[in-house]
Amino acid sequence: MADLKTTRRKLKVAMIAMLGLDAVALILMFSPLVGSSATRKQELQQLSDEERQKTRQVEPLRGLDKKIVLAGQQIDQFYKQRLPDKASEIVDELRKVASENGVKITQAKYEAKDQEDVGLTPYLIEANCQGDYLQLVRFINGLERDKIFFIINSVVLGDAQGGSVKLQLKLETYLRTGA
Repeated sequence: MADLKTTRRKLKVAMIAMLGLDAVALILMFSPLVGSSATRKQELQQLSDEERQKTRQVEPLRGLDKKIVLAGQQIDQFYKQRLPDKASEIVDELRKVASENGVKITQAKYEAKDQEDVGLTPYLIEANCQGDYLQLVRFINGLERDKIFFIINSVVLGDAQGGSVKLQLKLETYLRTGA
């Protein structure tokens, strides 16, 4: 009989606790703090969209450590293949491209600027050239495609006499100084 009373008391306590939990669950379910199912679905959709957007923003940064190493190797290769370490190579290459295209360099001025922090020295070239129009076009195209990296800053066409056109070019390239 004593066991039955304690068991009954334990059952009452358990039932009251379960009813209390049910009441709390009902309050949370219909509470404005939690919101309706439509509001929860809308919030879930918004969070999913935000996650996709942030994933797209971060995507270019994946494998960045490998990309940095690869870029360093490509820069070193570019410096070795496309940038000379002697000024005479620039002069020789400019004259070679001119003669290949039938252009005569009448006057050229070469000027090395101060060395930059990355081990390069800017090298400016001002050249007056002469040839027919087609030869000059091929000359400029040849400079742009040459193994030495030339940047053409300006092109000024001069007067034409007897089919020969004068051209003033301002070019820029770089010398490797830390080679």
